Amino acid sequence: MANEDPVFLRSLSGEVMARPPIWLMRQAGRYLPEYREVRAKAGGFLELCYNPAFATEVTLQPIRRFGFDAAILFCDILVVPHALGQKLWFVQGEGPRLEPVGDAKRLGEIHEEIDQDVLAPVYETVGKVKAALPGNTAFVGFCGAPWTVATYMVAGRGTPDQGPAKELFTRDPELFARLIDRIVMASIAHLNAQLDGGVDAVQIFDSWAGSLGEDDFMRWCIAPTKRIVDGVRARHPKAKIIGFPRGAGRLIPSYVKATGVDAVGLETDIDREFARTQIQSLAPIQGHLDPQLLRAGGTELEREVDAIRTSFGAGPFVFNLGHGILPDTPIAHVERLIAAVRS
Repeated sequence: MANEDPVFLRSLSGEVMARPPIWLMRQAGRYLPEYREVRAKAGGFLELCYNPAFATEVTLQPIRRFGFDAAILFCDILVVPHALGQKLWFVQGEGPRLEPVGDAKRLGEIHEEIDQDVLAPVYETVGKVKAALPGNTAFVGFCGAPWTVATYMVAGRGTPDQGPAKELFTRDPELFARLIDRIVMASIAHLNAQLDGGVDAVQIFDSWAGSLGEDDFMRWCIAPTKRIVDGVRARHPKAKIIGFPRGAGRLIPSYVKATGVDAVGLETDIDREFARTQIQSLAPIQGHLDPQLLRAGGTELEREVDAIRTSFGAGPFVFNLGHGILPDTPIAHVERLIAAVRS
C-alpha cells in the first residue's frame, strides 16, 4: 500500500508503525462540550443521528480538537432494526427502547430489507464527512453484529445477561435464525452503502459476544459475521473490516480465522501475552486500554500506555480503548493520552 495512505489504513494492512495510529471508540460524545451543545440543538439522540449537518459536525469535532488518525461516523447500531421497521426511541438517561420481537407474528412485521429512505440521512452524513476530513485521516463506518443487534431487538432494550435472546434461540432456534438472517442482509447493505459513500474501513461491533458459550458463539457470532464479511467483500473486495467480539477472549483466534476480518478489537481484560502471541500473529489488533484508567489519568495512564506499546509495538497495532470513552472523562486526560502514544 502506498505510503500516502493514512497510517490507520497502513496498520490495518499489516504494516508496523513506529508510532501506532490512535482513535477512540465513542470519541464523538458527551465528554466534549461542543458535542453537548449540538446534542441540545438536535433535541434527542436519534434526531442527532438522522440530521446530516449535526451528525457531520459531531463526527468532525474530535478530529479538530485532537487530530485523531481516524474519524468514526456518528450514528448508532440500532438504526438497522429501525430501518427494518422496528419502532425505536431513546429514553433520556436510560438508553434505547424498541418494540420487542419475540414471536413469529412480530418477526413477520419486520421488513425483509432495510428501508433506504430511513437511512438516507446517514449516508448523506458519510458524504459530508468524507469531503471535510483531512487527507491523512481515515474514516470508519460501522454496524452492530447480528447477535448483539438481535439481543436488543428481542428484549426491546439492553439487558444484563442477554437472557431474552438466549431464551428465544433455545426455545425456537429456527425463528431466531430467521431474525439473524434479516440482520445479516440488512448489515451487508448498510456497510456497503457506507463504503459506497466514502468510508475507508468498517467495524462490526459485537458488544455482547462474551455472553455466549463456545458452541453458541460459533453459531450466532462467528457464522453471521462471516456472512457479513463475505457480503461486503463481494461488492468491495478491498474493504478493510475490523471485528470487535467484545469479551470473546480465547475464542478470538477462531473468530479471526473463520470470519476473515482484517483486524480485531481487544477488550480491556484480555491477557496481553495471549493477545500478542495468539491474536496479533493472525491479524492487526486494536484497543485494550481501560476507559476507567483514561478517566482517572495521571502517571498510571502513561505507564499503561507504555506497557501496551511495549506489548504490541512489534506488530501491526492501532491504539484504542477496550470499550467506549466514558462521558465524564476529562479532556486533559485525552490530550495526555495522545501525547503519550505519539511521544
